[in-house]
Amino acid sequence: MKIFSYNVNGIRAAVKKGFVDWLNENNPDIICLQEIKANKDQLDLKLFEKIGYKYNYWFSAQKKGYSGVAILSKQRPINVNYGTGIEHMDFEGRNLRIDFEKFSVMSLYLPSGTNIKRLGYKFKYMEEFHNYIMELKKSYPNLIICGDYNICHESIDIHDPIRNAKVSGFLPEERLWITNFIKSGFVDSFRYLNPDPNQYSWWSYRANSRSNNKGWRIDYNMVSSTLKSKIKSSYILNQAFHSDHCPIAVELKI
Repeated sequence: MKIFSYNVNGIRAAVKKGFVDWLNENNPDIICLQEIKANKDQLDLKLFEKIGYKYNYWFSAQKKGYSGVAILSKQRPINVNYGTGIEHMDFEGRNLRIDFEKFSVMSLYLPSGTNIKRLGYKFKYMEEFHNYIMELKKSYPNLIICGDYNICHESIDIHDPIRNAKVSGFLPEERLWITNFIKSGFVDSFRYLNPDPNQYSWWSYRANSRSNNKGWRIDYNMVSSTLKSKIKSSYILNQAFHSDHCPIAVELKI
């Protein structure tokens, strides 16, 4: 089971940059998308259906052209859950889950803390989301939560940890949240198999950051500890250029 996660920074823009051909070539079983910035009726779904993703699900923000998540799957899930039931999260279209017999996959787009107001909201979201997941795991213990968490966990996950120590995305409180999230029963699937530095999933558009590999690893495929022994491989697809992020992948033997 090959699962990708990709913040596309606008699915319509990504399609114009060759996203569909790239997806067909790489052929994941499931791909979770974040920041789709579109409603379902603004998309030509046949583009995805023609390459095998007959089961595609879209959860957009109420505000048009903002946020939103999606999941494309080659296999039919037994259940689809739009949102969390927590109004402020669902208003911004940040969570979508599909369930199979032995596991569930969620696409997550955690808020960024671009200013003081949004940073406060980010912390509120982080706390309530963690509580939600702890309750969800009682019914769905085998969770794979894929997405843009907008947080670097360790110094190894960011190109300049000293200068960014007081920047949202690498604040001590945010990093502690990731630590506690993992301790509550998850595996950072990429870092589990890849201990080397200088491996990132997002680069600023400024100052040639990507060409100089001055990046951040803020995208994760978090896998429930119950599935740890099933993790076969995990990697970053940094040769995809449809977004300021790149896709990340985990393969599980399920």
